[in-house]
Amino acid sequence: MATPPSSFRGDWITPDHPDYPKAIARWAVSAERRAAAVAFVKDAEDVSLILKHAQANAIPISIRGSGHNPSGASSVEDGIVIDLSRYLAGVRVDAEKRLAYVGGGALWESVDKASIEHGLATVAATINHIGVGGSTLGGGYGFLSGQHGLIVDNVVQATLVTADQTIRTVSSEENPDLYWAIRGAGSNFGIVTEFVLQLHPQRRTVFAGMAVYPPAALAQLMSVLTVWWDKGLDEKEAILQFLTRCPDGKPIIMLIFFWNGSGEEGRAHFKEFFDLGPLVDRCGEIPYEAANAIQNQGTPPGRNCYMSGAFATRPDLDFATAALDQVNKLASDVPNTATAHIRGKRTSCVVFGAWNEGGKERLSEVKAGIGKVVDLLLQSSDKDLPRAANTGYGNCICEEMSPNVALEPRISAPMIFGENYARLQELKRIYDPGMVFSKWCTIVPM
Repeated sequence: MATPPSSFRGDWITPDHPDYPKAIARWAVSAERRAAAVAFVKDAEDVSLILKHAQANAIPISIRGSGHNPSGASSVEDGIVIDLSRYLAGVRVDAEKRLAYVGGGALWESVDKASIEHGLATVAATINHIGVGGSTLGGGYGFLSGQHGLIVDNVVQATLVTADQTIRTVSSEENPDLYWAIRGAGSNFGIVTEFVLQLHPQRRTVFAGMAVYPPAALAQLMSVLTVWWDKGLDEKEAILQFLTRCPDGKPIIMLIFFWNGSGEEGRAHFKEFFDLGPLVDRCGEIPYEAANAIQNQGTPPGRNCYMSGAFATRPDLDFATAALDQVNKLASDVPNTATAHIRGKRTSCVVFGAWNEGGKERLSEVKAGIGKVVDLLLQSSDKDLPRAANTGYGNCICEEMSPNVALEPRISAPMIFGENYARLQELKRIYDPGMVFSKWCTIVPM
């Protein structure tokens, strides 16, 4: 493992290199693994070379875009990390065609800033320091989803290196089977070195920000949320809801509001929420690209992280009350078959934990605490969404998902992909029969 293939043009970092600690570092410390080598690839040809080298020598691989998945999917012990972040992180905008050409290792911040300069935007992750690759291939929700769908709905084309080292253009016209599969099935079918994303006209400023409420306001908030939910969502709006704790340890309720319009319009639209008198109101008219940075301060790198979740079908006061208590105790119209990503009339709920002291030794303790909150959510949603089918959003699952339903019935790959699993198995048989790509929601070939 001391040297890369002879024609490799990128950077080859091994444990004796001074850049090695930085090369294997991840957003979540708990996701770091000691790779035998990190290959900072320069292009799709480099990716193809490393795949050939790894398979010829039976070396496991992983793929790193930005390295944000807390499960460790972008890391590998004693294998090769194919890292896209150094040389394949650029963004080029064709304003006339309303397309963005985005490197597989790019961050959403780069996409947001490059696009809005032309009065354009695409659906992007609501935290802008995470990578385009993982969030896109896993489905992808954003503040603009009400108007433009999921992130995967905006993928026009991709450059994909498959397990046989072939560099393929993937679109609705070229390799349409792979185009369908990559839009939701993660990295199961190869390594995307470039995405072509659809852009849409976007105003330069929006109404967005954070409002914080005390626990005593929970019942009133849930009442307003229920009315808001039942009347149907406007395509210009979004609300992120958090049950969490302040830095001083006190429990709080935090909402992040988004309205794709002026500050005056947004405040009027969410008037019932502001009438409850939040403790903190940091909402206002801000540059569009700043909306996806609102959560950055609360999601810094360098901590141990774990998260799990489930889907909910509507606001539920009993669940929210029990979940807030548990937190305090802890320190579309698009059919399911349109893409590999499964949809439904539900909201994604994620339970996230981060800690600085105790390292990986505390993981079991954190998982148990988070598991209790997820169980409360599963109980709350069981009437409309049976537990066995309530997988939660795949991009927010930290476990290494089993392909075997008997072993892991709720978060196994067959449950994540549902009615699409058989078709994905057949495509896996064609494009990756040796299961070279097996770090996320692993699909077993038919």
